[in-house]
Amino acid sequence: MTAALISPATPLTEDRPAHRDPNVLRWLTAYTSSMLGDGVYYLALSWAAVQAGSPAQAGVLMSVSALPRALLMLGGGVLADRLGPRAVVIGSDAVRCAAVLAVAALLFLTSPGLWPLAALALVFGTVDAVFMPAVGALPVRLTGKGQLARVQGMRGLAIRFSTVLGAPLGGLGVAVGGPAAAFGLAGLLIAVSVPLLVSVRTRDLPRDDSADAGPSTPLGDLATGLRYIRGHRVLAPLMLAIALGDLGFVGPLNVGLTLLADRRGWGASGMGWVLAGFGVGAGAAALVLTVRGRVPRAGLVTGCSCVAGSVAVGALAFVPTLAAAVGAALAVGLLTGLSGALLQTQSDPACLGRVSAVAGLVSLGLAPLGMPFAAAAIGAWGLGPVYLVSAVVCGLGGVVALVVPALRRAELPG
Repeated sequence: MTAALISPATPLTEDRPAHRDPNVLRWLTAYTSSMLGDGVYYLALSWAAVQAGSPAQAGVLMSVSALPRALLMLGGGVLADRLGPRAVVIGSDAVRCAAVLAVAALLFLTSPGLWPLAALALVFGTVDAVFMPAVGALPVRLTGKGQLARVQGMRGLAIRFSTVLGAPLGGLGVAVGGPAAAFGLAGLLIAVSVPLLVSVRTRDLPRDDSADAGPSTPLGDLATGLRYIRGHRVLAPLMLAIALGDLGFVGPLNVGLTLLADRRGWGASGMGWVLAGFGVGAGAAALVLTVRGRVPRAGLVTGCSCVAGSVAVGALAFVPTLAAAVGAALAVGLLTGLSGALLQTQSDPACLGRVSAVAGLVSLGLAPLGMPFAAAAIGAWGLGPVYLVSAVVCGLGGVVALVVPALRRAELPG
């Protein structure tokens, strides 16, 4: 397998806490700015699509990026491992920035209709397929293994921060100057990440003795990565646990929550409060991981948290008040977050791009397929039975973590 591209070969401090490491903080700032740009972009795209076409056309356009992202994700993981995640992330952000600014200029000068927006969504989905695995593979090259859980917590905080601020910033951009201004703001936020990423230093990986056997092919690297995951005592059951957890979680917290809020009379604002509760819980979990740096008996805690979280998922359909629903959603969010840290610390750094790609494909490709089935099932049997079944599926992920000895005993490095 091709060796990773390395930025300036300055030694990195192994034992420096990640939250005090300027190199990690530069990466975190770049990542946060890029994610903020994403949040602004998605709001600008949806607004521009509604303005340029019908609601049905806008819905189709918003889903355009999902197909290339799902189809190309595994290839993106191979690319991240072959070229190095830093180079791939820099290139991805540069392409995304250029594409968004080009559409912003086009919208400022004329009214081009839906086609440029569809092309932009297609480009974004394609680039996301390589960006996301590379982002997952980068932390292990920035800090020592004992700091990876803390970095995962910092990344989780960046995601929650971007989720909270991205849409309001996009709305402000639309209010001030229309979709063109919002796209321009998104492009500028993504652009901020590029020079910061260029300044980030990464560490060399241990030498791969198998490279002496001769150059490998991308397809061969993909097959090697899949075999590595399938044969790993922790990663294989962890992927299954993640898949079950996401399958049971995505339906109730998306389409199910919309129907629940409508039938209980909570309205869109009530749905927003429930989602905010989840966000606060997930942010609190990320903050705990950031401050502590590790969680003892992480595999056992992951399994127990998933089982407890599944109870909270099921409770959402039966709680009598909006305040109780917000509390249940907060519990769901609080009981998430350790699986990503286990993926980071249990994986061979040379395979982490492919491991991240498989995890991303499970979460962003497989799990959303359950949403139309959840909607149809709610229409046929009602909210309660569907939420209970979803809770059982989610809980099975925790059961897998508890019954597989290697995963149950997995630890985060100190």
